[in-house]
Amino acid sequence: MFKEHIPVLLKEVTSFFADQQIERFVDGTLGLGGHAHALLDAHPEMFLLGIDKDADARKIAGERLAPFGERVEIIGGSFAELPWEEVDGVLLDLGVSSLQLDREEKGFSFKPGSPLDMRMDHSQELTAAQLLNTWSQEELAAILRSYGEIERSTRVAEAIVKGRPFHFAGELAEALQGIARSPRGRKIHPMTLIFQALRIAVNDELKQLKKGLLRAIDRLNSGGRLAVISFHSLEDRIVKEMFKHQAASFESDPTDPLRGRKDKDPTVNLLTKKPITASIEELKSNPRARSAKLRVVEKR
Repeated sequence: MFKEHIPVLLKEVTSFFADQQIERFVDGTLGLGGHAHALLDAHPEMFLLGIDKDADARKIAGERLAPFGERVEIIGGSFAELPWEEVDGVLLDLGVSSLQLDREEKGFSFKPGSPLDMRMDHSQELTAAQLLNTWSQEELAAILRSYGEIERSTRVAEAIVKGRPFHFAGELAEALQGIARSPRGRKIHPMTLIFQALRIAVNDELKQLKKGLLRAIDRLNSGGRLAVISFHSLEDRIVKEMFKHQAASFESDPTDPLRGRKDKDPTVNLLTKKPITASIEELKSNPRARSAKLRVVEKR
C-alpha cells in the first residue's frame, strides 16, 4: 500500500517548509501519510498532528508513521476544527484520497457497481444516495449548478427525480446519459462534474474549507506557513480569494461609498503569486496530479 501511494506535489510542498524551524505542524488532511512522512523525516524536531475523517486512512497512516513514535498524534475529524494552537505549519491536501478512489465500496468510484455513498466520514448519516433520493428538484439543481457547473442543471435534476431511487453509480449514469452536459470549453465528462457536486454537498466541503483556512491562519505563529493543494476551480477560487484578502492592506467598506474601502493590517504574505502545478515528470508517474494546484502563505 505504501509503495502505491504517491503524494501529490511532494517536492514542492516540502521545499516551502525546508528553511523553517518547525516544532508543531498540522497535516489537516492526513490521507495515507505521504506528505507527513516526508516532513517528519526532514524536520527531526517536529511534532505532527494528523487529522482525517476516514478511519481506514488513519489506520494506514498510523502504521506508516509508527517509526516516528510519540512525535505523531492522529485524530479523526475535520481540519476545520484544528485543535492545536500556536503551530509553525499547516498542510491541507484537499479532495478525494487515492484510498477513497481506489476502493469501490467507499462510493467515490464511477464503476457501475459502486454504491452512491461518498461520505468521507462514515459516522455521518447523509450519503449521496439519500441526497439523490430525497432532496427536491430545486435543491438538486442548485448543487449541480453551484458545485458542478452543470449546464441545464434543472433538466438534469428533473431526470434524477423521475428516475429515482438510485443506489449505484451505474444507475445514475444510465438515467442521465445524453442529458447532462459539461460547461462549454471544458473537456471533462459531465458525470465527473456531477459526482464532484454530490461529493461536495454530502461532505459540506466548501463551507469546511472556508472555516478551515481562517482557523489555520489564526493558529499559525508569526513566520508559520500554510500550504493548500486544491483539485478543482471551486476550491482554488476560495483559496485564492481568501489568501488575497488576508494579504491585502485594505478591504471593501460598504459604509463608505466614496472611498469604497478601509485600511487594515494584512495577516499573511503571499509566497505563491500563481499556483504551482505538477511537473511533466510527476505527471508521467502520477496522472492524478494533473489538476493539483498549490498555494502557500506565510503568517506575518
